[in-house]
Amino acid sequence: MKLSAELHAFSDRLGHEFARPELLVRALTHGSISTATRPDNQRLEFLGDRVLGLTMAEALFTSDRSATEGQMAPRYNALVKGETCAAVAREIGLGEVLKLGRSEMMSGGRRKEALLADAMEAVLAAIYLDAGLDAARRVILTLWANRLATVDQDSRDAKTALQEWAQAHGMGPPRYVQTARSGPDHAPEFEITVRLDDGREANATGKGTKRSIEQAAATALLTQIEGTT
Repeated sequence: MKLSAELHAFSDRLGHEFARPELLVRALTHGSISTATRPDNQRLEFLGDRVLGLTMAEALFTSDRSATEGQMAPRYNALVKGETCAAVAREIGLGEVLKLGRSEMMSGGRRKEALLADAMEAVLAAIYLDAGLDAARRVILTLWANRLATVDQDSRDAKTALQEWAQAHGMGPPRYVQTARSGPDHAPEFEITVRLDDGREANATGKGTKRSIEQAAATALLTQIEGTT
């Protein structure tokens, strides 16, 4: 099997040349277009999740010999969560080469976070099956390099940190209010405002899940608080 020019370019962005190109094709095939002779990527997604998990756990274990389990766990979660996988997928243009059924494509499937995350994991499994763990590890550590370097900052749960700050200062839990929503159902954009009992507030606007925008609003308010203390 020979890759199309589009998939060959994607393979270059990925940093791996496939000896078995059919594995890459399967990794990029969503269930909405699969057939009996054209399987989807769900089984590969299952395997890729474990390949990514092992690689990240190993990287964290070896990069900071003094880190406790309690310190490594949130770092690990930040590196392997769906939002991170989807962000990496966007950086390498994975959505552009996803094979989707017409209805899924029309509903914005190429931009959906869950689809991108699942396909990213499936692609990692395809590399593992094609060339082994060392090859998969090399690609993962290259694509995740910047996130590994900033994992302490990325692993901070802003909503939890803000709630703990409010509690320590005798206030109730922060209140998150959706102040606006726009865009189509498949790609909504939210504006979220977070308020504290003392009147301080901050807002954030963006596409994604409401929780991710709440995290952004919490981060903004924490930054505001840190700037006045």
